[in-house]
Amino acid sequence: MAPSFFALSLVAVCAFAAPPTIDTSLSARSVAGAQISPDGRYVAYGVQQANWDENDFVTQIWIAVTATGERYQLTSGKKSSSGPQWSPDSRRIAFGSERDGKRQIYVIRPTGGEAAQLTSEENGVAAFAWSPDGASIAFVSTGPENKARKERKERYGEFDIIGGDYSMSHLWRIKVPAEMPYDVKKLGKPEQLTSGEQFTVGGFSWSPDGSQIAFDAGRDPDLGSGDTTRIYVLKLAGLHVRKLVDTPGPHSNPKWSPDGKQIAWVTSDSAPNFFYSNRFIAVIPADGGPSRLLTKDFDEDPTLIDWGTDGIYFGAQQKTASHLYRLDPATRAVRRLTGPDPFHANTGSFSKDHRTMAAVGGLPNHFAELFVSSASDFAPKYLSDIGSQWTTPLATREVIRWKSGDGAAIEGILIKPADYDPSRKYPLLVVIHGGPTGVDTPLLTADRYYPVERFAARGALLLKPNYRGSAGYGADFRALNVRNLGVGDYADVISGVDYLIGKGMVDKDRVGAMGWSEGGYISAFITCSSDRFKAVSVGAGISDWMTYYVNTDIHPFTRQYLKATPWEDPEIYRKTSPITYVNKAQTPTLIQQGEQDKRVPPPNSYELYQALKDRGIPVKLVFYKGFGHAINKPKQQRSLMEQNYEWFSKYIWGEEPMAAVTTAEGKP
Repeated sequence: MAPSFFALSLVAVCAFAAPPTIDTSLSARSVAGAQISPDGRYVAYGVQQANWDENDFVTQIWIAVTATGERYQLTSGKKSSSGPQWSPDSRRIAFGSERDGKRQIYVIRPTGGEAAQLTSEENGVAAFAWSPDGASIAFVSTGPENKARKERKERYGEFDIIGGDYSMSHLWRIKVPAEMPYDVKKLGKPEQLTSGEQFTVGGFSWSPDGSQIAFDAGRDPDLGSGDTTRIYVLKLAGLHVRKLVDTPGPHSNPKWSPDGKQIAWVTSDSAPNFFYSNRFIAVIPADGGPSRLLTKDFDEDPTLIDWGTDGIYFGAQQKTASHLYRLDPATRAVRRLTGPDPFHANTGSFSKDHRTMAAVGGLPNHFAELFVSSASDFAPKYLSDIGSQWTTPLATREVIRWKSGDGAAIEGILIKPADYDPSRKYPLLVVIHGGPTGVDTPLLTADRYYPVERFAARGALLLKPNYRGSAGYGADFRALNVRNLGVGDYADVISGVDYLIGKGMVDKDRVGAMGWSEGGYISAFITCSSDRFKAVSVGAGISDWMTYYVNTDIHPFTRQYLKATPWEDPEIYRKTSPITYVNKAQTPTLIQQGEQDKRVPPPNSYELYQALKDRGIPVKLVFYKGFGHAINKPKQQRSLMEQNYEWFSKYIWGEEPMAAVTTAEGKP
């Protein structure tokens, strides 16, 4: 049934009148992925919400009418529909969904109706994009499993050869009939456009005339092979592929100039330390020749969005704000399109004439909302109302600044209870982001992993430090923890705690810390190095860099930050590993992780757990079955947050939990 054109509140049935519980936070809706139609009349975007019955965070596509602000739900079902892409004539939307198993491409009219399935790939579809004439869609897929692999499985069963057994992704094209509906079984097989074992395709874009496709591709899909990505151009006539950029990568996200004569892309400019050095926008003639770096003087990583007749559009983090920009490729001049300065909107889309932009973002102490604006005169018109879910005041966010032990300037987000009383001293909980190139901002967000609003509602201050290495502060700041991981980061956290104690805001005897991934690593450093914290929660954190290095799926990360392998410089691995200092540990520690984590492998958690247990330190270790580095299902996130709430309630507020969670526990 086609949806009606009426303004429908996204949140009318789930407004939260009391301070949010863990379940209400997990049930909250959020918006993302604004895609404006080429004619500027509509915006397709995603609305995500927990489906408790399916134990999944499900995204559905909504449509907003830019002129009237009306909005309506376009897709539905138990499975997510995401990644909407408009046809050039603005009459159809392609999107991805796993509703029939593997992720496939579907097509639907923006006015509603049944979605038509376009692909039925054995191993699903990754990126996809319409051709300029709207007659076909190119997509990335590994294709069906090859005959040799199937025969090996049949004869020997399943096994993997490390550093081999790769399934390469390639470009394919499928014709899209002009009229709907259509039957996937009658569409014909997709045409394979690239092939072989020489590279695996990532991102791509069509040339304006539809005769060529530029794409980035690496040697193999191993995450440690990022420096092997190059830029290629495929000529559809004859399926001829030529390498356009052959310097050391990473190189990614090629975009054509409107006249089809140049290609822009994001490059590390052959920097050997691409995990923390700046990346740049560069351009090169589409037929080959010398390239030019256009953002050498822009001291942050750009996200390349589009190339219009009046310039190249990109987004970038700027400290705790983020903005959209237009770059003049002739003069290299950069103009910011969004503002005022605290505004947050680092990704977006533009109408075909680039006069109108759509994005998701907002100001501090507001939830990120869908908005549209003129690209020349920023005046956001909000098309969603996610913030109305929360009918009582939430904790407030503000940016604070302090000096670390070595004089480095550090910023962080201080979260205060809604009824904050400056005459009181509060418990302090430090919530540490991952990365290390993550960043915390003063935008409101629904809680995941850690129940921030619940902690604030019961009377705690929370500090989210943007420690050295965080994004948004330039290349030099991101490099401050090179050969200084953990040590410098810990100093940034401690100095922030001392700053708030010095201002008379914090009860120094009730301080705790928590974090996931790199934040978990810094939390483990706190456990093993400090006697000033009453409780710590380590989420998927590194405890021993050598253990990490030999087990992780991104070995270059450690080599770049520590500038050596464990065999070349065991001392730097010892110095920066929390486990080195575990004999100093006194702090009760909760450890949580996915049992199939390849990024920070489980031996790190086992190592920290056993060391603390042997020393008689209260410790709980919880593994989530079937999960990798991210715990991304609502029921398991509920468990995560409840365990954290109970842990800090016990050690910060002195309350015993109502019911014990089944875990491994060491007791003094």
